[in-house]
Amino acid sequence: MCYFFFLSWEISLVSQLLGTIKIMAILRSAEIFIRIAGVSGFLAVALGAYGSHEKGLRKRVLLGLRKRVDDKTYEVFQTANRYHFIHTLALLAVPMTRHPTVVGVLLFLGMLGFCGTCYYSALSGSKTLNKFTPYGGMVLMAGWLAMAF
Repeated sequence: MCYFFFLSWEISLVSQLLGTIKIMAILRSAEIFIRIAGVSGFLAVALGAYGSHEKGLRKRVLLGLRKRVDDKTYEVFQTANRYHFIHTLALLAVPMTRHPTVVGVLLFLGMLGFCGTCYYSALSGSKTLNKFTPYGGMVLMAGWLAMAF
C-alpha cells in the first residue's frame, strides 16, 4: 500500500515537472517576441515624441524639404502611433497564448503592414504604399483571432 502511494506521488511529481518543462520551452520559443516588443515600444515612444512636437511632424524636414503637414496627415500619423502602442503591448502577451509563434508573427507582420505604411505615408507624403494598409489591418485582426483560439 505504501509503495503505491509513493509511486503515485512520483508520477504526479514527474507530470508536474514535464508540465513545467513544456511551459518553459514555450516561453523560450516566444522570448523573441518579448524582445521585439521592447524594440517596438521604444520606436513607438520615439515616433510619438517626434510627431507630437511642432518641430517634428508638423514642420518636417525630410530630404531637405520643409513643409507643413495637413490635419489629415497628422491624424494618420496619430492612428499609426496609437495602433503601434496597442499592438506592442499585445506582443507582450504572446508567450501566454496556445500558439505563440503564429500569434507573434501575425501581430508583428500586421504592425509592420498597417502602422508601417501609415508612418511612411505621413512622414514621406507618398501615398504609394497606402494600398497595403488594409492588408496589414486584416493581418492584425487575424493575430487577435489566433490569440483567442
